[in-house]
Amino acid sequence: MQKNFSIAIDGPAGAGKSTVARAAAEALGAMYLDTGAMYRTVGLYFLRENLLEDRDEIARRVDGLNVQVKFINGVQHMLLEGEDVTEAIRKPEASMAASAVGAVPEVRAYLVRLQQETARGISIVMDGRDIGTKVLPNATLKVYLTATAEVRALRRYAELRGKGEIPAYHCVLDDLVERDYNDMHRAASPLKRAEDAQLLDTSNLTLKQSVDELVRLARAAIGE
Repeated sequence: MQKNFSIAIDGPAGAGKSTVARAAAEALGAMYLDTGAMYRTVGLYFLRENLLEDRDEIARRVDGLNVQVKFINGVQHMLLEGEDVTEAIRKPEASMAASAVGAVPEVRAYLVRLQQETARGISIVMDGRDIGTKVLPNATLKVYLTATAEVRALRRYAELRGKGEIPAYHCVLDDLVERDYNDMHRAASPLKRAEDAQLLDTSNLTLKQSVDELVRLARAAIGE
């Protein structure tokens, strides 16, 4: 068994990467880093500054941002300029902002450095859109976790209703399809399956089944 290991999980929005990765990390005794939360945090900053359309200004300012990850009672919190924005970044507008800033090469370079520094010397499970292809190219295990757009939209719809929001399903689906297109066609590190990544389609799997399968793949790769 390896002393330290890294699990890289990529896939489209709404596939359940964060939920599955977090549970798998706990089962494997590893640290979990939600990289999507980091992009949402940067996106929120530029959304608040009304600069999402100004790629040059985003590129100029990003290196000066103060983005931090803190773990409080085992829960990841995102801090932006000292403010805890953990809840604010989960709103739909922050999600779309994340996709917008994620297309700027300087933003990706800034956050990739933070992610790689976090992963150094520890066992970690990390999910996002370019983890296996860019952030952890030598990961112990790479997984491309996905589901159909319709299934992902239903899951996101149920999640939003559970928080008291009442969106229209077709709007949720349209947002996911738009984000998929943006993520897959951006110039900087587009979303794609790494050549050596295992495919994990959760369309017909429960959450527990998805976690169990990921843990099985991880243990096989780690050598447990």
